[in-house]
Amino acid sequence: MALVVSNNTKLRKLIAYISASFHNDTYNLTETQKQLLENYLNRLTERIGGDNFPETIHTDVDCGAGLEDVAEIYAKNYHPYFATAVCLFGIVANLCNIAVLTRKDMISTPINRILTALAVADALVMVEYIPYTYYYYVVLAKKMDFPYSGAVYILFHTHFTQVLHTTSVCLNLTLAIWRYLALGYPERIHTLCSDSRCTLSIVLSYFLPVVLCIPTYVTLTIATREITENQTLFILYHTDLHDMFKTDNTLLKINFWIYAVLLKLLPCGILTVIISWLIRAFFKAKKRRLKLQSYNDIDNKNKTTKTKRRADRTTKMLVAVLLLFLLTEFPQGIFAFLIGIKGKDLFLECYQLYGEIMDILALINGAINFILYCSMSRRFRTMFGQLFKIRVLGLLTPPPPPSDIHTTCV
Repeated sequence: MALVVSNNTKLRKLIAYISASFHNDTYNLTETQKQLLENYLNRLTERIGGDNFPETIHTDVDCGAGLEDVAEIYAKNYHPYFATAVCLFGIVANLCNIAVLTRKDMISTPINRILTALAVADALVMVEYIPYTYYYYVVLAKKMDFPYSGAVYILFHTHFTQVLHTTSVCLNLTLAIWRYLALGYPERIHTLCSDSRCTLSIVLSYFLPVVLCIPTYVTLTIATREITENQTLFILYHTDLHDMFKTDNTLLKINFWIYAVLLKLLPCGILTVIISWLIRAFFKAKKRRLKLQSYNDIDNKNKTTKTKRRADRTTKMLVAVLLLFLLTEFPQGIFAFLIGIKGKDLFLECYQLYGEIMDILALINGAINFILYCSMSRRFRTMFGQLFKIRVLGLLTPPPPPSDIHTTCV
């Protein structure tokens, strides 16, 4: 998920352009009107936590020309509604995942336990993101009062989503390694993929991100700004880069290098290698199975084929889950890596600009797993149908009369 800094660079640019345009002779403004307008824009700039604007803006940071416009339009007009819809769907979908994967016949499999832990992490992110969307895009945009409690909440949201998203990274990595061990070392599967090791892996996937995200904790802080209106002093609170990262560009670069390499690019690199190996192992096993079929009798062939087909479907489903995860993680990792090279200008000008795009990609990735499970796992579909068919029929069907109960109980 994207880091949130409330210094709205886009709005400051817009104010600057408005100021510059009204200084032209096209609008035939008097000097008094120009001064009143400039005073108003200055107060507005102070409210969003920036310095008085220049008449022209010079920046060497290229944020992607046409893509920049698309990102601004999406963030301004569509993101709050789209994100809320995705979160609502994702919460329901992940609750369905948890309900199915925790059934007695399903929870005994380590892979399903890891997928359950992943569904919990994704659901928690979406549950928290809905009130954040309402506060940031509705309440704050309307009142523009920047209270201390609001700044604390924005800071909490940033760290909470970052920790849980890192948990998802760890769980996806665990999922890939688990499948690699199961296919690569089938004779040692009961030792390498034991229940105790599965439990330990899940616990570590939730605990380690709290430690791994320490660089994020020290990067952001709550800043204050004092403004005076009508002889009344107002204190505005907002999240911002810590002073030491503002003054020391090298320190910020190092921080983002750690974030990009340790939390993004390294896991993505490991996942890429394991996914490549899984795909290769899948096709090798398929060829080997075709060769062995002619040597087996019909009964053994049918049993082996059924087991192998189930394993193949599981492998294909997990590869699809991991590939979708890579599609959302690699762009963020590359972005953070470039910030480690360029410094805070790229962070303030571009990273914040594409924050909503990165958020929605992460939310979609967390919500779409249910669709993958249903479309690629026959066992999941069967369990889902049985679970909710029983619940629905239990609500719609009246209880049988006593005589029927006695005759059906043998």
